[in-house]
Amino acid sequence: MDIPPLCFGTSSLGNMPGTYGYEVDETRARATVDAILDSPFPFLDTSRNYGNGESERRIGAALAARDGGLPERAIVSTKLDRDPDTGRFDASRARRSLEESLAALGLDRVDILHLHDPEHAASVDEIVGPDGALPALVRMKEEGLCRAIGLAAGDVTVMMPILLDWEFDVLITHNRWTLANRNAGQLIETAVSRGVAVINAAPYAGGVFAKGSIEHPRYVYQEANDDTLDPIREIERICARHGVPTGAVALQFSLRDPRVATTLCGVSKPERVAETLAWAALDVPDAVWAEIGDLDVSSEDPEATRTWTPG
Repeated sequence: MDIPPLCFGTSSLGNMPGTYGYEVDETRARATVDAILDSPFPFLDTSRNYGNGESERRIGAALAARDGGLPERAIVSTKLDRDPDTGRFDASRARRSLEESLAALGLDRVDILHLHDPEHAASVDEIVGPDGALPALVRMKEEGLCRAIGLAAGDVTVMMPILLDWEFDVLITHNRWTLANRNAGQLIETAVSRGVAVINAAPYAGGVFAKGSIEHPRYVYQEANDDTLDPIREIERICARHGVPTGAVALQFSLRDPRVATTLCGVSKPERVAETLAWAALDVPDAVWAEIGDLDVSSEDPEATRTWTPG
């Protein structure tokens, strides 16, 4: 599958104020989906559990309202998710997750289907066992319900053994290969060595690099203190000295990495789609990269203390 260098994430379109700190109504969500599909890179990513299914439902409603529905060149990526109440993630739950996704999206198949967030399931052993979600995911590709299968998660220590033991087409890592964090470095190297395409998600670290530490003093979906924000502020000072938006530098940090097949940026309004395209094309001086390269950057898990919520 030929995938473009940019993909647009739609979790915030499911209205998740607990995660992002703001709400998104249906009208704005539909306009954002249209902006993605009308862009040069009509590649959108969602999941069954984003907003308890609301992200997929809103995408499906937007597709149903469009003349011609889903554009021929568009790519839709979604994810199998654990049972939201019990954490169970066996083959039966995986099948039900896909059926719910297809019904919400109004599609009979998707392009990319990921196993999502195994670290939050009740048991990883259940996922990889003979009656688990991973064997079910492989069968779904064989049945033609998707064109490619992937692993999309956060915790590198959980992802690595699964990546080594199973054959994937693609992998999503998020918040762990950014201007401020390099936690996924070895994971990315391993994926590339195995011929797995890497999608690097959340280059803005949950929005702080796009909106700025003053307007959005949060880091990886959590309220952030000065110790957490100080490295962000230093990067902002470097960008300000050279007259370039921090968001453009954060985005291009991922885009310029030859190991990254696609950079996945979350967007919550149509203007963000246009802004992303502009930032991707902006000329960033070499001096910026040199100064950023001299910074001490964390390699710890940036979400180690995060409490996950579905909304």
